[in-house]
Amino acid sequence: MKSNTLKLCGLALVCFVFIFSSCVPKRDLVASQLRTRQLQSDSARMASNISDLQDRITGLKNDIANLNDQVASLSHNNNTKENQLAQSKQALLSQQQKLKQLQDLLAAQKAKSDELRKKMADALSGFSSSELTVTQKNGKVYVSMQESLLFPSGSAVVSQKGVDALAKLAAVLNTNPDIQIDIEGHTDSIPIRGRFQDNWELSTARANSIVRILVDRYRVSPLNLVASGHSQYDPVASNSTPEGRAQNRRTEIILSPKLDELYNLINQ
Repeated sequence: MKSNTLKLCGLALVCFVFIFSSCVPKRDLVASQLRTRQLQSDSARMASNISDLQDRITGLKNDIANLNDQVASLSHNNNTKENQLAQSKQALLSQQQKLKQLQDLLAAQKAKSDELRKKMADALSGFSSSELTVTQKNGKVYVSMQESLLFPSGSAVVSQKGVDALAKLAAVLNTNPDIQIDIEGHTDSIPIRGRFQDNWELSTARANSIVRILVDRYRVSPLNLVASGHSQYDPVASNSTPEGRAQNRRTEIILSPKLDELYNLINQ
């Protein structure tokens, strides 16, 4: 009896050990499977995170490339602006220098005109203001000689007093060979009678007579002389009065310092 009991106990112990030993590996397997699924889930999540990070890296690289392009463009534009600014500054400097040269030339021309007016006024100081006047306007010197000084009425032959006045005028001109000389004949509005067809012919003939005296007798350079007749069409006073008509019967000798240097600078 006791022997059977011992056998039964041993058998039970064996079964227990077998059953216990078979249960432990199954729990380990389940646990292992759970850890595997967890690791797989973690791996998938990490892979997704890595993909997102890679996308972000790619996006950041694109942003950096775009920013580099913008920086390069801005740098190019800045260089262009700087070059344009430098060119503008250079152009401004050049214009300022040209303006200074023009101002200096104009000042020199005015000084020359002032000097010429004074010389001419001094040379002709022996004649009254009713016979001639010396004025200055727009950089030119105007010597206006009345008919009473130069010509008999209706004539283009210069009187002796007129020749004397032209001699003094020529002396100044010959010391200033760079002066342009315009000689303009003017009449009043009364139609001419006699040897001249009209006032056009008379005014032109008077201007030509003065040119011939200056060139032939006093050796003024003909290269600087221009003669023209204006008839009655450039009056300085009204032709409705004897006094006004007397003022209009005149010969104007207009003296202009040559402006070749000034014109050349302007045209540069």
